[in-house]
Amino acid sequence: MKDLKSLTRNELMESINNLGYPNYRGEQVFNWIYRNGISDYDLMTNIPKKMRKDLQTDFKITDIELLEKKKAADGTIKYLWKLKDGENIESVYIPFEESGRHSICISSQVGCALGCSFCATGIDGLQRDLNTGEIIDQVLKIQQDISKETFGSPRISNIVYMGMGEPLANLKNVLKSAEIINENDGLNIGMRKMTISTAGLVPEIKELAEKNNQIGLAVSLHAPNDRLRNKLMPVNRKYSITQLLSAVNYYIEKTGRRVTFEYVLMDGVNDSPELAIQLADLLRGINCHINLIPANPVPALNIKKPVQKVLDKFYEILVNRGLQVTVRKEMGSEIEAACGQLKRKHS
Repeated sequence: MKDLKSLTRNELMESINNLGYPNYRGEQVFNWIYRNGISDYDLMTNIPKKMRKDLQTDFKITDIELLEKKKAADGTIKYLWKLKDGENIESVYIPFEESGRHSICISSQVGCALGCSFCATGIDGLQRDLNTGEIIDQVLKIQQDISKETFGSPRISNIVYMGMGEPLANLKNVLKSAEIINENDGLNIGMRKMTISTAGLVPEIKELAEKNNQIGLAVSLHAPNDRLRNKLMPVNRKYSITQLLSAVNYYIEKTGRRVTFEYVLMDGVNDSPELAIQLADLLRGINCHINLIPANPVPALNIKKPVQKVLDKFYEILVNRGLQVTVRKEMGSEIEAACGQLKRKHS
């Protein structure tokens, strides 16, 4: 059975036409889903009962269930969702008061197969990909919630595919979700306001470049040499740093967009001045921005953030060598909503 939340506006209209109903009925259904956040046919009160029955026979509407919601002092909200098959995923709302941005971090898979040594998501491995509707419904449900939760009914302005899973391993559904989220008559969030984060799947980076759809690319690097990156990120044993940077340069050439390199700094692991110098040498000349992320605690992985003076020195070395660098502001770690803390299983 097709899922209406996995269809673009045109696909939805065509499906409604195929049932024998005119275009405006399709527009009404689209508006119920994306403007009103409705997933129950019985609540679509301007749709004839016969049409609602026909829709129920031929189409489902994905409707993920909120199991738990935690809010941090900084305004960050973490959501735990239950899917129809009983699996769980998490996503996060992150308000940035200084810039006025309202970002959400959404999941693309149930778990993750890549097993990075500093990330909670991969502890239990990969269960399955999310379908397009499950990706989109995170956005819809969070938008509904923050509209009720926050004064002024803020609109989601930015989407980062940086939650659970490797987005490029589910590229078809991720790109389809981005296309639907971008629809003018729907959520209307620009492609340039979306970012896909990857651990470094080289063929898929090139495929994303070929699409040239203006979605941003963030690469989880975390080490400036293969020896260390092999230990931290098993994907590097398949795609080396040289191969990864070749794909990144191809993406930049094709899209004209700057790439972000994410670097989680872990105490005594990858935070030495020598590694900072290696990183500067590695990325010099690439149109990029480096986002330094002090490691967030994951109890099962025994990871610690670096002391402040070590972080400051690492940052200083990169900046003094002409690189564009920011240190990510810590948000949501107290509710385990920060980078590397999202997980599938909960006690």
